[in-house]
Amino acid sequence: PGARVIDAAGLYVMPGIIDTHSHMGVYSWPEVDANSDGNELTDPITANVRAADGINTEDPEFERARAGGVTTVQIIPGSGNLIGGQGVVVKLRPTVELSRMIFEGAPRSIKMALGENPKRVYGERNAAPSTRMGNMALFRDAFVRARNYQAQWAAWRAARKSDRGAPPDRDLELDELSDVLDGKVLVHVHSYRADEILRFLDIADEFGFKVASFQHCLEGYKIADTLARRDIAVATFAEWWGYKVEAWDGIPHNAALLARAGVRVSLHSDSGNLVQRLYNEAAVAARYGLSEEDALRAITLNAATALGVGDRVGSLEVGKDADLALFTRHPLDAYTLVKMTLIDGAVVFDRGAVPTPKSLPPAPPLPRGPSAPPPADLVPKA
Repeated sequence: PGARVIDAAGLYVMPGIIDTHSHMGVYSWPEVDANSDGNELTDPITANVRAADGINTEDPEFERARAGGVTTVQIIPGSGNLIGGQGVVVKLRPTVELSRMIFEGAPRSIKMALGENPKRVYGERNAAPSTRMGNMALFRDAFVRARNYQAQWAAWRAARKSDRGAPPDRDLELDELSDVLDGKVLVHVHSYRADEILRFLDIADEFGFKVASFQHCLEGYKIADTLARRDIAVATFAEWWGYKVEAWDGIPHNAALLARAGVRVSLHSDSGNLVQRLYNEAAVAARYGLSEEDALRAITLNAATALGVGDRVGSLEVGKDADLALFTRHPLDAYTLVKMTLIDGAVVFDRGAVPTPKSLPPAPPLPRGPSAPPPADLVPKA
């Protein structure tokens, strides 16, 4: 009784869009030093810092993301450190209270980074790491310290109470890394080159923890079978490439080739601008071989699963949260507009009476799948 009824005749209804890689709130607009809270660039290992402690809930980016049909995002520290800190999954509920935005029950997460960023930041200071060798050495050092820390606490707990004495000193950084080793924290890794990804997986195997996802992962197509076999998700761009040397081998077919190999691939924004048009990103990926179903999964269910919240959001099913996006045309149509966005059944964006032009061309046929047809079919015709 009293429920609002929305007439969605002629509209397309889909699950709310989910972004696994966002810096909204910690790099809030306007982009000035006062709002630069996403990288604690004082040490390459900062597992103790939390993105949640730096979020500006009144960041204008949040409102614009809702206008793009986005309902859930993972906010993480930047990639200037090898271990940048702890992420947080939030629903984009309009509020000034962070506690009301946090996605209740979402797993803990941590952001790590390979490649050019950490070695550039610290190399320019003549500090470690300044090479990829240094990157991997400091990763190992951090996990060795965490393992030793675990051993100290295990020995203290195993001793008779009369013999224990004072407990070991608490270390918030090593507490977090210990939970990583124990599988209590989802590990998301900023990455580009295939060889570095494989080296990091060697370290993960050495210390016995699992990687939840590789973010960006522009060379994922080179090792798609390995990622699929190990059940590691990938969040990538539809067409960002070449903006630095390690991004040079990025190709727009990456998502399609990963999906064809069985990888749970999603598309992320890494940008308060791009997050407004993730459905356009999915359409671009479809243009380069991602099937219609896989393209829609890439901004909904696959992203939700990578964050450990696939039982709550990411698809339209009885029992899941009422996070929805309503579009004027098919979500992969270049001319579509978000008509309305709902979170937990509440309308958080309504385009209102803004008219849709009547003389738009029809949408081209959508690729039905499977993803990544033969290369000859992927090459755009003149």
